[in-house]
Amino acid sequence: MNKTEIRQHGFTLIEIMVVMVILGLLVAIVAPNILGRGEEARLQVAKTQISQVSSALDLYKLDNFNYPSTEQGLEALVNKPSGFPEPKNWNKNGYMKNVPVDPWNNPYQYISPGVNGPFDLYSWGPDGREGGEGDDADIGNWALDK
Repeated sequence: MNKTEIRQHGFTLIEIMVVMVILGLLVAIVAPNILGRGEEARLQVAKTQISQVSSALDLYKLDNFNYPSTEQGLEALVNKPSGFPEPKNWNKNGYMKNVPVDPWNNPYQYISPGVNGPFDLYSWGPDGREGGEGDDADIGNWALDK
């Protein structure tokens, strides 16, 4: 082999820069679409959990003829509650393995009887405070169909 036949293989600085610019453009286009869906996914998780807990509350009522009181709370779905109304036919296996927390790591709020129906079950949403508007609005069982 002579010196003219020896070739070095690799990328030039310009080729690397072109690839970096293309990757930067792809990230700039794709990242907002992916990152914007995180909050949307958490809202959907909250709605799903509210629906599941509502179903467990309905089963509790079928067995015990009443929903748990506000004081008994959602814990009545996991452990037999004391107080009024007394659950006479409480399922010894409970109605849920545990009471979930919302996607923002806050407990779900429960009021019985509710303002919007036999009970109100809701999350305070992303801001973790009661009320709110737009993206920070509370998410409740009364609005699951909307």
